[in-house]
Amino acid sequence: MRHKRAIPNRSFRVADQIQRDVAMLVRELKDPRIGMITINSVEVTPDYAHAKVFFSLLTGEVAECEQALNEAAGFLRNNLFKKLQIHTVPTLHFQFDRSTERAADLSALITKANATRAKDGE
Repeated sequence: MRHKRAIPNRSFRVADQIQRDVAMLVRELKDPRIGMITINSVEVTPDYAHAKVFFSLLTGEVAECEQALNEAAGFLRNNLFKKLQIHTVPTLHFQFDRSTERAADLSALITKANATRAKDGE
């Protein structure tokens, strides 16, 4: 019996498709705790059983939004079943993505350092 060879980059393509579909489905949620969010990325486990969905938040409370998204994860997963053509649709786990927050902090520090350097050079 021959084993199927793994399709190269399949998990990246599946994660990318999940990201696009979840971004569309989240807009349909009526929960007031979910503010204006952006789905930044999705990481899928090798067996496709779980997917971490990283999001950033423009308006609203982070903890409330994360809780609401995780409560809606079953609903979102059921809708993904209808959209994705894969055997196993992963369980979704939503996590707030702090990378944009850190990038803004680093940018502010760099600006401050450059302003200090400019003063010292005068």
